[in-house]
Amino acid sequence: MPPRRRLTIVQLLPALEAGGAERSALEIARALVDGGHRSIVVSGGGRLLRRLIDEGSEHVELPIGRKSLASLAQVPRLRALFRRERPDIVHARSRMPAWLGGFALRGMSPRPRLVTTAHGLNSPGLYSRIMTRGDRVICVSNTVRDYLLRHYASVDAAKLVVIPRGVDPNEFPHGYHPEGAWRERFFAEFAQLKGAPLLTLPGRGTRLKGHAEAIELVADLKARGIDTRLLLLGARQAGREAYVAELERLAAERGVARCMAISAQRDDTRDIYAISALILQVSNKPESFGRTVVEAIALGRPVLGYDHGGVGELLGDLYPAGRVPLRDRARLSERAVELLQHAPAIAPLSRYRLADMQESTLSLYRELLEEPC
Repeated sequence: MPPRRRLTIVQLLPALEAGGAERSALEIARALVDGGHRSIVVSGGGRLLRRLIDEGSEHVELPIGRKSLASLAQVPRLRALFRRERPDIVHARSRMPAWLGGFALRGMSPRPRLVTTAHGLNSPGLYSRIMTRGDRVICVSNTVRDYLLRHYASVDAAKLVVIPRGVDPNEFPHGYHPEGAWRERFFAEFAQLKGAPLLTLPGRGTRLKGHAEAIELVADLKARGIDTRLLLLGARQAGREAYVAELERLAAERGVARCMAISAQRDDTRDIYAISALILQVSNKPESFGRTVVEAIALGRPVLGYDHGGVGELLGDLYPAGRVPLRDRARLSERAVELLQHAPAIAPLSRYRLADMQESTLSLYRELLEEPC
Protein backbone atom coordinates (compact mmCIF):
# COMPACT_ATOMS: atom_id res chain seq x y z
CA MET A 1 0.00 0.00 0.00
CA PRO A 2 1.60 3.34 -1.03
CA PRO A 3 2.35 5.75 1.83
CA ARG A 4 -0.06 8.60 2.33
CA ARG A 5 1.32 11.84 0.99
CA ARG A 6 2.23 14.69 3.28
CA LEU A 7 -0.49 17.30 3.52
CA THR A 8 -0.22 21.02 4.16
CA ILE A 9 -3.21 22.36 6.09
CA VAL A 10 -3.83 26.02 6.92
CA GLN A 11 -6.30 26.76 9.71
CA LEU A 12 -7.83 30.23 10.02
CA LEU A 13 -9.25 31.67 13.23
CA PRO A 14 -9.43 35.09 14.90
CA ALA A 15 -7.06 34.48 17.81
CA LEU A 16 -5.50 31.86 20.05
CA GLU A 17 -6.88 32.92 23.41
CA ALA A 18 -9.52 30.46 24.66
CA GLY A 19 -12.64 28.70 23.47
CA GLY A 20 -13.87 25.61 21.68
CA ALA A 21 -12.72 26.67 18.21
CA GLU A 22 -9.26 27.50 19.50
CA ARG A 23 -8.94 24.25 21.38
CA SER A 24 -10.09 22.25 18.35
CA ALA A 25 -7.59 24.07 16.13
CA LEU A 26 -4.73 23.08 18.45
CA GLU A 27 -5.97 19.50 18.68
CA ILE A 28 -6.08 19.12 14.90
CA ALA A 29 -2.73 20.90 14.53
CA ARG A 30 -1.17 18.40 16.92
CA ALA A 31 -2.73 15.45 15.06
CA LEU A 32 -1.37 16.77 11.77
CA VAL A 33 2.15 17.13 13.13
CA ASP A 34 2.00 13.69 14.76
CA GLY A 35 0.90 12.26 11.40
CA GLY A 36 3.88 13.78 9.59
CA HIS A 37 1.90 16.58 7.93
CA ARG A 38 2.54 20.30 7.84
CA SER A 39 0.31 22.42 10.07
CA ILE A 40 0.02 26.20 9.63
CA VAL A 41 -2.30 28.35 11.73
CA VAL A 42 -3.17 31.94 10.84
CA SER A 43 -4.54 34.06 13.67
CA GLY A 44 -4.04 37.23 15.66
CA GLY A 45 -2.02 35.31 18.25
CA GLY A 46 -2.78 34.90 21.95
CA ARG A 47 -1.97 32.90 25.05
CA LEU A 48 -2.20 29.51 23.30
CA LEU A 49 0.39 30.46 20.67
CA ARG A 50 3.34 29.11 22.65
CA ARG A 51 1.65 25.73 22.99
CA LEU A 52 0.90 25.63 19.26
CA ILE A 53 4.54 26.28 18.36
CA ASP A 54 5.87 23.86 20.98
CA GLU A 55 3.71 21.12 19.48
CA GLY A 56 5.28 21.57 16.06
CA SER A 57 2.96 23.84 14.08
CA GLU A 58 3.83 27.05 12.26
CA HIS A 59 2.03 30.32 12.93
CA VAL A 60 1.40 33.36 10.77
CA GLU A 61 0.13 36.38 12.68
CA LEU A 62 -2.53 38.33 10.79
CA PRO A 63 -5.49 40.30 12.21
CA ILE A 64 -8.21 38.29 10.45
CA GLY A 65 -10.81 38.33 13.20
CA ARG A 66 -12.01 41.94 13.38
CA LYS A 67 -15.55 42.45 12.10
CA SER A 68 -14.76 45.46 9.92
CA LEU A 69 -14.44 46.28 6.25
CA ALA A 70 -10.86 47.26 7.10
CA SER A 71 -10.15 43.54 7.50
CA LEU A 72 -10.42 43.19 3.73
CA ALA A 73 -6.84 44.54 3.65
CA GLN A 74 -5.78 41.07 4.82
CA VAL A 75 -7.09 39.35 1.67
CA PRO A 76 -3.96 40.06 -0.45
CA ARG A 77 -1.76 38.87 2.42
CA LEU A 78 -3.73 35.65 2.72
CA ARG A 79 -3.63 35.10 -1.04
CA ALA A 80 0.15 35.60 -1.03
CA LEU A 81 0.43 33.12 1.83
CA PHE A 82 -1.65 30.52 -0.02
CA ARG A 83 0.39 30.95 -3.20
CA ARG A 84 3.66 30.67 -1.30
CA GLU A 85 2.80 27.71 0.93
CA ARG A 86 0.46 25.91 -1.53
CA PRO A 87 -1.81 24.33 1.09
CA ASP A 88 -3.95 21.35 0.20
CA ILE A 89 -6.76 22.57 2.41
CA VAL A 90 -7.72 25.85 4.06
CA HIS A 91 -9.82 25.24 7.17
CA ALA A 92 -11.77 28.24 8.51
CA ARG A 93 -13.19 28.08 12.04
CA SER A 94 -14.90 31.48 12.34
CA ARG A 95 -16.96 33.78 10.18
CA MET A 96 -14.64 36.69 9.41
CA PRO A 97 -11.64 34.42 8.73
CA ALA A 98 -13.91 32.34 6.49
CA TRP A 99 -14.96 35.41 4.49
CA LEU A 100 -11.37 36.60 4.11
CA GLY A 101 -10.11 33.13 3.27
CA GLY A 102 -12.86 32.67 0.69
CA PHE A 103 -12.02 35.96 -1.00
CA ALA A 104 -8.32 35.07 -1.03
CA LEU A 105 -9.00 31.72 -2.70
CA ARG A 106 -10.98 33.25 -5.57
CA GLY A 107 -9.25 32.85 -8.91
CA MET A 108 -6.49 30.62 -7.58
CA SER A 109 -5.51 27.70 -9.81
CA PRO A 110 -5.08 25.14 -8.53
CA ARG A 111 -7.33 26.20 -5.68
CA PRO A 112 -6.93 24.65 -2.23
CA ARG A 113 -10.09 23.03 -0.95
CA LEU A 114 -12.03 24.98 1.68
CA VAL A 115 -13.34 23.38 4.86
CA THR A 116 -15.37 25.27 7.44
CA THR A 117 -16.35 24.21 10.94
CA ALA A 118 -19.60 25.49 12.43
CA HIS A 119 -18.62 25.60 16.10
CA GLY A 120 -21.66 27.57 17.27
CA LEU A 121 -25.30 28.40 16.64
CA ASN A 122 -24.59 31.78 15.06
CA SER A 123 -27.42 34.21 14.32
CA PRO A 124 -28.70 33.22 10.87
CA GLY A 125 -28.12 35.67 8.03
CA LEU A 126 -25.77 36.66 5.27
CA TYR A 127 -22.75 37.12 7.52
CA SER A 128 -23.11 33.66 9.08
CA ARG A 129 -23.97 31.98 5.76
CA ILE A 130 -20.27 31.84 4.89
CA MET A 131 -19.87 28.93 7.31
CA THR A 132 -22.07 26.83 4.99
CA ARG A 133 -19.95 27.59 1.90
CA GLY A 134 -17.06 25.20 2.43
CA ASP A 135 -16.42 22.25 0.15
CA ARG A 136 -17.13 20.40 3.39
CA VAL A 137 -18.84 21.83 6.46
CA ILE A 138 -17.98 20.19 9.75
CA CYS A 139 -20.79 20.39 12.31
CA VAL A 140 -19.75 19.80 15.91
CA SER A 141 -23.07 18.11 16.71
CA ASN A 142 -26.33 17.00 15.13
CA THR A 143 -27.82 20.06 16.81
CA VAL A 144 -25.60 22.29 14.64
CA ARG A 145 -26.35 20.28 11.49
CA ASP A 146 -30.11 20.56 12.04
CA TYR A 147 -29.72 24.29 12.76
CA LEU A 148 -27.92 24.92 9.46
CA LEU A 149 -30.46 22.92 7.48
CA ARG A 150 -33.33 24.76 9.17
CA HIS A 151 -31.99 28.26 8.55
CA TYR A 152 -30.24 27.91 5.18
CA ALA A 153 -32.53 26.36 2.59
CA SER A 154 -29.85 26.45 -0.09
CA VAL A 155 -27.25 24.47 1.87
CA ASP A 156 -26.24 21.14 0.34
CA ALA A 157 -26.92 18.56 3.05
CA ALA A 158 -24.36 16.23 1.48
CA LYS A 159 -21.58 18.68 2.38
CA LEU A 160 -22.46 18.66 6.08
CA VAL A 161 -20.42 16.22 8.14
CA VAL A 162 -21.01 15.75 11.87
CA ILE A 163 -17.74 15.37 13.79
CA PRO A 164 -18.37 15.84 17.53
CA ARG A 165 -15.68 17.38 19.70
CA GLY A 166 -13.81 14.91 21.88
CA VAL A 167 -11.92 14.69 25.15
CA ASP A 168 -8.75 12.80 25.97
CA PRO A 169 -9.48 9.95 28.42
CA ASN A 170 -5.89 10.27 29.62
CA GLU A 171 -6.59 13.87 30.59
CA PHE A 172 -9.97 13.00 32.11
CA PRO A 173 -9.46 9.41 33.35
CA HIS A 174 -12.48 7.46 34.53
CA GLY A 175 -12.66 7.25 38.31
CA TYR A 176 -10.00 9.91 38.84
CA HIS A 177 -9.57 11.26 42.38
CA PRO A 178 -7.41 14.32 43.10
CA GLU A 179 -4.62 14.01 45.62
CA GLY A 180 -5.25 14.90 49.22
CA ALA A 181 -2.91 17.89 49.12
CA TRP A 182 -4.94 19.44 46.32
CA ARG A 183 -8.18 18.92 48.26
CA GLU A 184 -6.68 20.61 51.31
CA ARG A 185 -5.61 23.62 49.25
CA PHE A 186 -8.97 23.84 47.51
CA PHE A 187 -11.05 23.75 50.69
CA ALA A 188 -8.66 26.17 52.39
CA GLU A 189 -9.43 28.59 49.56
CA PHE A 190 -13.18 27.83 49.54
CA ALA A 191 -13.98 26.89 53.11
CA GLN A 192 -17.68 27.58 52.51
CA LEU A 193 -17.84 24.62 50.11
CA LYS A 194 -16.90 22.03 52.76
CA GLY A 195 -19.31 19.72 54.53
CA ALA A 196 -21.93 18.84 51.89
CA PRO A 197 -22.22 17.52 48.31
CA LEU A 198 -20.74 19.98 45.82
CA LEU A 199 -22.69 21.15 42.76
CA THR A 200 -20.51 22.78 40.11
CA LEU A 201 -21.71 24.94 37.24
CA PRO A 202 -18.88 25.72 34.79
CA GLY A 203 -19.39 28.73 32.56
CA ARG A 204 -18.33 32.28 31.86
CA GLY A 205 -20.03 35.26 33.49
CA THR A 206 -23.15 35.58 31.38
CA ARG A 207 -26.75 35.01 32.44
CA LEU A 208 -27.24 32.66 29.47
CA LYS A 209 -25.26 30.05 31.40
CA GLY A 210 -28.01 29.71 34.01
CA HIS A 211 -26.19 30.81 37.16
CA ALA A 212 -29.43 32.09 38.68
CA GLU A 213 -31.11 28.72 38.00
CA ALA A 214 -28.28 27.00 39.85
CA ILE A 215 -28.72 29.29 42.85
CA GLU A 216 -32.47 28.64 42.87
CA LEU A 217 -31.78 24.90 42.69
CA VAL A 218 -29.61 25.00 45.81
CA ALA A 219 -32.32 27.03 47.58
CA ASP A 220 -34.99 24.53 46.50
CA LEU A 221 -32.87 21.64 47.77
CA LYS A 222 -32.38 23.47 51.06
CA ALA A 223 -36.17 23.84 51.35
CA ARG A 224 -36.40 20.06 50.96
CA GLY A 225 -33.93 19.62 53.81
CA ILE A 226 -31.01 18.68 51.56
CA ASP A 227 -27.78 20.51 52.26
CA THR A 228 -25.54 21.17 49.24
CA ARG A 229 -22.79 23.54 48.15
CA LEU A 230 -22.50 25.44 44.87
CA LEU A 231 -19.49 26.57 42.88
CA LEU A 232 -20.04 28.89 39.90
CA LEU A 233 -16.79 28.03 38.17
CA GLY A 234 -15.44 30.68 35.81
CA ALA A 235 -18.22 33.23 36.32
CA ARG A 236 -16.00 35.83 37.99
CA GLN A 237 -14.56 37.79 35.04
CA ALA A 238 -13.21 41.27 34.46
CA GLY A 239 -16.01 43.52 33.26
CA ARG A 240 -18.70 41.27 34.78
CA GLU A 241 -18.59 42.68 38.30
CA ALA A 242 -22.18 43.94 38.18
CA TYR A 243 -23.44 40.54 37.10
CA VAL A 244 -21.50 38.77 39.85
CA ALA A 245 -22.90 41.22 42.40
CA GLU A 246 -26.39 40.42 41.10
CA LEU A 247 -25.78 36.70 41.67
CA GLU A 248 -24.47 37.35 45.16
CA ARG A 249 -27.58 39.38 46.00
CA LEU A 250 -29.82 36.58 44.72
CA ALA A 251 -27.94 34.03 46.83
CA ALA A 252 -28.34 36.24 49.91
CA GLU A 253 -32.07 36.69 49.24
CA ARG A 254 -32.54 32.95 48.86
CA GLY A 255 -30.54 32.20 51.99
CA VAL A 256 -27.71 30.26 50.36
CA ALA A 257 -24.91 32.84 50.20
CA ARG A 258 -22.87 31.02 52.86
CA CYS A 259 -22.79 27.78 50.87
CA MET A 260 -21.82 29.26 47.49
CA ALA A 261 -18.61 30.43 45.86
CA ILE A 262 -18.00 32.24 42.57
CA SER A 263 -14.57 31.71 41.06
CA ALA A 264 -12.59 32.96 38.10
CA GLN A 265 -11.46 30.52 35.40
CA ARG A 266 -9.07 27.95 36.85
CA ASP A 267 -6.54 25.40 35.65
CA ASP A 268 -7.72 22.66 38.05
CA THR A 269 -11.13 22.12 36.45
CA ARG A 270 -10.62 18.36 36.22
CA ASP A 271 -9.99 18.11 39.97
CA ILE A 272 -13.06 20.20 40.74
CA TYR A 273 -15.25 18.02 38.53
CA ALA A 274 -13.84 14.93 40.22
CA ILE A 275 -14.92 16.05 43.72
CA SER A 276 -18.34 17.30 42.55
CA ALA A 277 -21.48 15.34 43.30
CA LEU A 278 -23.16 16.93 40.26
CA ILE A 279 -22.01 18.97 37.29
CA LEU A 280 -24.74 21.39 36.20
CA GLN A 281 -25.50 22.43 32.63
CA VAL A 282 -28.57 24.64 32.87
CA SER A 283 -27.97 27.20 30.13
CA ASN A 284 -31.23 28.75 28.99
CA LYS A 285 -29.82 29.15 25.48
CA PRO A 286 -29.03 25.96 23.53
CA GLU A 287 -25.35 25.12 23.28
CA SER A 288 -23.80 23.89 20.05
CA PHE A 289 -22.05 21.00 21.79
CA GLY A 290 -21.27 20.98 25.52
CA ARG A 291 -17.71 19.75 26.03
CA THR A 292 -17.98 19.99 29.82
CA VAL A 293 -20.69 17.30 29.71
CA VAL A 294 -18.26 14.88 28.07
CA GLU A 295 -15.39 15.86 30.36
CA ALA A 296 -17.46 15.17 33.47
CA ILE A 297 -18.87 11.90 32.16
CA ALA A 298 -15.38 10.77 31.11
CA LEU A 299 -14.39 11.14 34.77
CA GLY A 300 -17.49 9.21 35.81
CA ARG A 301 -19.27 12.21 37.36
CA PRO A 302 -23.05 12.70 36.97
CA VAL A 303 -24.32 15.65 34.91
CA LEU A 304 -27.68 17.36 35.38
CA GLY A 305 -28.81 19.61 32.55
CA TYR A 306 -31.60 20.95 30.41
CA ASP A 307 -32.67 18.76 27.54
CA HIS A 308 -32.03 21.10 24.62
CA GLY A 309 -29.28 21.87 22.15
CA GLY A 310 -25.98 20.06 22.22
CA VAL A 311 -26.19 19.42 25.96
CA GLY A 312 -29.49 17.59 25.58
CA GLU A 313 -28.07 15.65 22.64
CA LEU A 314 -25.06 14.52 24.66
CA LEU A 315 -27.07 13.66 27.76
CA GLY A 316 -29.50 11.66 25.65
CA ASP A 317 -26.61 9.63 24.28
CA LEU A 318 -24.37 9.35 27.33
CA TYR A 319 -26.42 9.99 30.47
CA PRO A 320 -30.21 10.09 29.97
CA ALA A 321 -30.82 10.19 33.72
CA GLY A 322 -29.41 13.73 33.75
CA ARG A 323 -31.91 15.25 31.31
CA VAL A 324 -34.58 17.69 32.53
CA PRO A 325 -37.09 19.69 30.43
CA LEU A 326 -36.00 23.26 29.81
CA ARG A 327 -36.80 25.67 32.69
CA ASP A 328 -38.73 22.98 34.62
CA ARG A 329 -37.60 24.10 38.06
CA ALA A 330 -39.60 21.51 39.98
CA ARG A 331 -38.29 18.65 37.87
CA LEU A 332 -34.76 20.00 38.13
CA SER A 333 -34.79 19.81 41.91
CA GLU A 334 -36.51 16.40 41.89
CA ARG A 335 -33.92 14.97 39.51
CA ALA A 336 -31.10 16.51 41.55
CA VAL A 337 -32.40 14.69 44.63
CA GLU A 338 -32.56 11.43 42.69
CA LEU A 339 -29.02 11.78 41.39
CA LEU A 340 -27.60 12.84 44.74
CA GLN A 341 -29.14 9.76 46.36
CA HIS A 342 -28.75 7.11 43.64
CA ALA A 343 -26.88 8.29 40.55
CA PRO A 344 -26.71 5.62 37.82
CA ALA A 345 -23.23 4.22 37.28
CA ILE A 346 -21.24 5.67 34.39
CA ALA A 347 -19.14 3.40 32.17
CA PRO A 348 -15.76 4.49 30.77
CA LEU A 349 -16.09 6.73 27.73
CA SER A 350 -16.20 4.88 24.40
CA ARG A 351 -17.38 7.77 22.22
CA TYR A 352 -16.63 11.50 21.95
CA ARG A 353 -12.93 10.83 22.41
CA LEU A 354 -10.29 13.23 21.19
CA ALA A 355 -8.64 10.60 19.00
CA ASP A 356 -11.99 9.95 17.30
CA MET A 357 -12.39 13.63 16.44
CA GLN A 358 -8.83 13.95 15.18
CA GLU A 359 -8.97 10.85 12.98
CA SER A 360 -12.39 11.80 11.57
CA THR A 361 -11.12 15.25 10.62
CA LEU A 362 -7.95 13.98 8.96
CA SER A 363 -10.00 11.36 7.11
CA LEU A 364 -12.30 14.11 5.86
CA TYR A 365 -9.26 16.03 4.55
CA ARG A 366 -8.02 12.98 2.67
CA GLU A 367 -11.44 12.09 1.25
CA LEU A 368 -12.00 15.65 0.05
CA LEU A 369 -8.67 15.72 -1.73
CA GLU A 370 -9.51 12.49 -3.56
CA GLU A 371 -12.56 14.13 -5.14
CA PRO A 372 -12.30 16.07 -8.42
CA CYS A 373 -12.39 19.84 -7.96
